[in-house]
Amino acid sequence: MAYKNHPVDFLDQTYIPDSERGALVAVQPQGFFIRHPPKPHELEEDVTDEAHLFQTIHMGAAVVDTSQWRLIIDGLVERPFGVNFDQLRQMPPVSVTSFHECYGSPLVAPTKNVWRIGNVEWTGVPLRDLLAIARPHPQASYVWSDGLDSGVFAGVAADRYRKDLPMEKALSPEVLVAYEMNGQPLSKERGGPVRLVVPGWFGTNSTKWLCRLSLQATRAQGPFTTVFYNELDPEDVSGVRTRPVWKAQPNAMIVRPRPQEVFDCPCHVEVWGAHMGR
Repeated sequence: MAYKNHPVDFLDQTYIPDSERGALVAVQPQGFFIRHPPKPHELEEDVTDEAHLFQTIHMGAAVVDTSQWRLIIDGLVERPFGVNFDQLRQMPPVSVTSFHECYGSPLVAPTKNVWRIGNVEWTGVPLRDLLAIARPHPQASYVWSDGLDSGVFAGVAADRYRKDLPMEKALSPEVLVAYEMNGQPLSKERGGPVRLVVPGWFGTNSTKWLCRLSLQATRAQGPFTTVFYNELDPEDVSGVRTRPVWKAQPNAMIVRPRPQEVFDCPCHVEVWGAHMGR
């Protein structure tokens, strides 16, 4: 049945766990893919064009049947529910413009900035609005997000791409369940039809091809939370990388002058660029 103020379907005993994954048609092409962006001095737009935005796909791009797509929100909640694509789009939309940054290699912590970054306008439904419908239990401390992609990354098999967010971040107003990028529907390569968007945090946390959000008391135990995308914790003497790659640190880049640009001085030189994070 639909809740009177929100177009959702509350789950009952007829719900079959993981049935939402039936919207997956294929993972194609399979395998890792990365598209590098232009150099920082070439990123002149206030909003980065799709063609200039980096692209990282870990196990292959999920081909999704939008007519069968469904987002499930369950776990430690009072009212687990599902919402299809049309129902999601009936909810009040919000647009957020934020920087979108790649952390770098999930295998080895980068020693310098990789400059895979862009500024993107996302449109969708605030995650906290969806969580409010579900009514989280007090012990819910994390939101696990599942993507429809699966496969092998760096020799490790995964039946899904799964990440987690602390509840404090999940309830931030800028975190979206998004279906548009720069005013256009999300493409397959961008995680369409629906993805999670976590502004201010590295892109790895913005799960593409989103199909499930599960509220839990502990962190998720999957390869993309325990094996990949972790850093050394200065307080942990074990030498094992256990600190999750979450928040992106404040940074800045110079767009003008260009590298090796020469000026006939004395002259007026305009220096400008962009800053990210806070």
